[in-house]
Amino acid sequence: MSRILVIDDDRELAELLQEFLVPEGFSIETAFDHSSGLAKALKSEDDLIVLDVMLPGGSGFELLKKLRAAGTKIPVILLTARGEAIDRIVGLEIGADDYLPKPFDPRELVARIRAILRRTHTTANNGSQEEVTNVGDISLSASTRTVVCAGEEVDLTSVEFNVLELLLRNAGTVVTREELAQTALGRPLAPFDRSVDVHVSKLRKKLGGSDEDSENRIKTVRGVGYIFASAPARRQNA
Repeated sequence: MSRILVIDDDRELAELLQEFLVPEGFSIETAFDHSSGLAKALKSEDDLIVLDVMLPGGSGFELLKKLRAAGTKIPVILLTARGEAIDRIVGLEIGADDYLPKPFDPRELVARIRAILRRTHTTANNGSQEEVTNVGDISLSASTRTVVCAGEEVDLTSVEFNVLELLLRNAGTVVTREELAQTALGRPLAPFDRSVDVHVSKLRKKLGGSDEDSENRIKTVRGVGYIFASAPARRQNA
């Protein structure tokens, strides 16, 4: 049973989410302010966090920054005000895996949660053999969900890992933004949705090198998607 931590000061919403999520097989824990939410999140006992931007005692952004600074990789779905596109972009920039604008259909949240957890847990349940993809100076382990670049481990969120995995497995081939959204986020790309672009931008920064190097590593194919510009990926079983 997957554990979901809901951090939102709207107690009625928290109760509504429990009504939808518990019958779907999830265990729900709640927190209603910044301090208690952060304390529960740092215990690392949950599989995913649903986090509201507006919280008593501090913003959801501040809480998310503290989580990522502490090295916590738990997937986070950010709840934002409808129409506040800047909140969504900022949330993705500081480490959210996805976002959902309020008000929302609880069934949509269930679908987002399942999509992220499915991608996070699939490789862990595929057997004991470790599949490693090597492209240039990057090595990606599917079973341990770790990435090493130029000999240094790179700290990625679950969706950043999913995006990079798809790009590496298709190195030298254009991957459309729609494919990235479906595979990494588990949902279609909505009009004016910049989620994929923000995740790619963060990947470029985390993989290091100069701005020119990072742009050359993951090239933008305008109007289509992205291409990891390197030799075809090599896979090996360890």
